[in-house]
Amino acid sequence: MTNDLTSTRTVAGSLVRVQYSKHRQLEYRIMLAIPKEAPPKDGYPIIYALDGDAVFDTIAEAARLQTRKPHGYDPVIVVGIGYPSGEPFDMTRRCYDFTMPAHAENLPARPNGLDWPESGGADRFLAFIESELKPEIEKAYPVDQGRQAIFGHSLGGLFVLHALFSRPQSFQHFVAGSPSIWWNKHAVLEEQQEFEAFVHQGGELPRLLITIGAEELPDMVKDSEQLAESLKPLGEKGFHSAIAKFPEEGHVSVLPAAISRLLKFALSKGC
Repeated sequence: MTNDLTSTRTVAGSLVRVQYSKHRQLEYRIMLAIPKEAPPKDGYPIIYALDGDAVFDTIAEAARLQTRKPHGYDPVIVVGIGYPSGEPFDMTRRCYDFTMPAHAENLPARPNGLDWPESGGADRFLAFIESELKPEIEKAYPVDQGRQAIFGHSLGGLFVLHALFSRPQSFQHFVAGSPSIWWNKHAVLEEQQEFEAFVHQGGELPRLLITIGAEELPDMVKDSEQLAESLKPLGEKGFHSAIAKFPEEGHVSVLPAAISRLLKFALSKGC
């Protein structure tokens, strides 16, 4: 297979290609929704969506509807990052890509009783997005590098928080859906301190949206609410963060609501 974006095929109106990462030669299924409309003068805003096999079609269709003129948002490129299995949530691959290293004793028992898949590849996965995937897309399409968003759900939400805290300049909009803050005994919160130091330095700051369903596991709801509360003081330094809690929604049913809010958050100018 090739990384060349011209080597694509049309599937349900979107472009699909296979790309290998240089680290470990892992294979990804990349889905692209390219607007028919001309780009804004600075290029298209862009949304990178993890678990692309689960959420890409929904995001792409929602974007198509919500960017219609005369009242819609600017047209946006949507990039879904999925896996060759085509499974909505490929647990083996996502557990590696979306997590930081953890000792087995620091993880809860899985409902199916099996051992956790290999984990700890978050930094390598972020490097793949930053140094391999983004340049390929920016070479092929006019992208506004000042309007880039990333969205992840569950373990993907954990990854979004890790990316924000460790590489805050990698995107301008971070959307952490139902984040698995519990991973490795809440170790991601230790990274928050470094991020807070970054915010206090001043300069251009990213924005964060946390989404959560009110009927998700109580501990997950509590973790998200406590994180949102702990970040509020950074607003005095210009860091915008918000939480959207959706009533009567669980861990999976919350996805359509979160996706709709994602578009508003990423594409509303001055929001």
